[in-house]
Amino acid sequence: MSNARLASFIEQWRLYLVLFVMFLCVVAIGWKVSALHIVERDFLQSQGDARTIRTVPLVANRGLISDRNGEPLAVSSPVKSIWVNPQEIGSQHSAIELLATELGLEPDSLLASLERNSHREFLYIKRRLAPAEAERILALDIDGVYGQQEYQRFYPQGEVAAHLVGFSNVDDIGQEGLELSYDEWLRGVPGRRQVIKDRRGHIIEELNTIQTAQPGKNLELSIDFRLQNLAYKELKEEFITRRAKSASIVVLDVDTGEVLAMANQPSYNPHNREKLNDFSILRNRAITDVFEPGSPIKAFTVTAALESGLYTPDTVIETSPGWMMVNGKEVQDILNYGTLDLTRVITKSSNIGATKIAFDIGADAIRNVLERVGMGQVSGTGFPGEQGGVLPNHRRWSRIETATFSFGYGLSTTALQLAQAYSVIADDGIKKPVSLLKLDDASLQALRREQVIDKKISNQVLAMLETVVDPERGGSARDARVPFYKVAGKTGTVHVVGKYGYEENVHNSLFVGLVPASDPKLVIVVIVYEPKGDEHYGGQVAAPVFSRVASGAMRILNIAPDNLPEDTSKELSSL
Repeated sequence: MSNARLASFIEQWRLYLVLFVMFLCVVAIGWKVSALHIVERDFLQSQGDARTIRTVPLVANRGLISDRNGEPLAVSSPVKSIWVNPQEIGSQHSAIELLATELGLEPDSLLASLERNSHREFLYIKRRLAPAEAERILALDIDGVYGQQEYQRFYPQGEVAAHLVGFSNVDDIGQEGLELSYDEWLRGVPGRRQVIKDRRGHIIEELNTIQTAQPGKNLELSIDFRLQNLAYKELKEEFITRRAKSASIVVLDVDTGEVLAMANQPSYNPHNREKLNDFSILRNRAITDVFEPGSPIKAFTVTAALESGLYTPDTVIETSPGWMMVNGKEVQDILNYGTLDLTRVITKSSNIGATKIAFDIGADAIRNVLERVGMGQVSGTGFPGEQGGVLPNHRRWSRIETATFSFGYGLSTTALQLAQAYSVIADDGIKKPVSLLKLDDASLQALRREQVIDKKISNQVLAMLETVVDPERGGSARDARVPFYKVAGKTGTVHVVGKYGYEENVHNSLFVGLVPASDPKLVIVVIVYEPKGDEHYGGQVAAPVFSRVASGAMRILNIAPDNLPEDTSKELSSL
């Protein structure tokens, strides 16, 4: 083969080789393209989606808490929280400084926090901003800065209903009060949705909702905010005037057992998070704090006496000389009341009279009555920290234990328990559960009512309690009177236990009142713990609070007067 022909052959071979290689390349590319579009399509699509499609949570708002008339006590409003991805924002000092300035934070502190959490992908910077303010921050378009939809709890009535409603934390989880008791009921179920985001994390398009967010259920309380506000205001005024240690008030509906108002002092503002670490002001004392009730227990001592058959309202008891020694300890009255009938033992609040009754019928008979009306048992409201008090059950009662028990020492109760116990006297001897929630018609129909005291006896005791508020019959609680309404009630002035026993000059002042006495609709318990000043008797300190609250409650609830002057009654009857 000549050189020319050889050169031509080699040139053709090279051309065919190049063409063949190019053909192989085209085949390889075609094969790869086909593989990507057919064989690996689903995998590649999912990988692409994973880098652009995100599943984001849908926040559920917490249920509304309202009073019995629909007045909002706790509501949730939409807010936004700002968070960052420390790995994205990195060490952009100028951006971090701008972010801190706009959020009112210290730049150095923010930078240090980002450096400490540099291994994380999520870090809250500021929670619960107003939506407009959050959008202003996000408009700065800083890498790694994002917003998250949330809800913030607001309490329109502030400290007035704080002890009852409670509060939730920054994550919208109930911490105190009914917010805690009914946290699962109030808490919603979060949802999820799919969105497309750009590389900065901004949502470009919403694709679909995977799971719809379910809002929390609403909670309707038994309280009437009009009464709640009135009770809170009057209690606070007395608390401040008396420079007391604390104070509580309970307003209970006799017919249904619903709590229409419950307030305590000192109170707190649920929006002021700095003071929520002081647990002493967070307690709902009307339910969680126990105390020796003192003289209000005499109503049940007299009830036991009437049940024994040994006593009638007119039975005479000699209390002279106004004191007696029992096991080396002195039991005394404020004055020497001399000869009293059973009714005037209540009217004058005679410790000697109660003691002699107890010696006759025994402490177990009194204890039995107290147990039947709910003493020594939790009221069953489900409120956090609810106390049942202490109702002693000695195998053998000493004479001094029997004596002090008859006039309210040696046992403990809460303000709510005392209100429930007196509601039995107010409602013809019928006991019913107490409720912090509004009862609907079905609940009222199914309400468990138990006759624990004979109707005749409860009415006799109610009539005796009327004399306590009647100055013409020697009553000691004239300041508990309510214009145009009959009132029944009992005062209490209880020595407080100190380091070395009962303190001589430290007292708790109580008043339990039923109004209107001819057909009681409300039981109101007022207790002022350790008032200071010259006045400390229940009739001086607690009774006036009852009078003001009861007067307002009669107007608010539109309850007809039962003690109009005769001239007025005749005029009304002629209309």
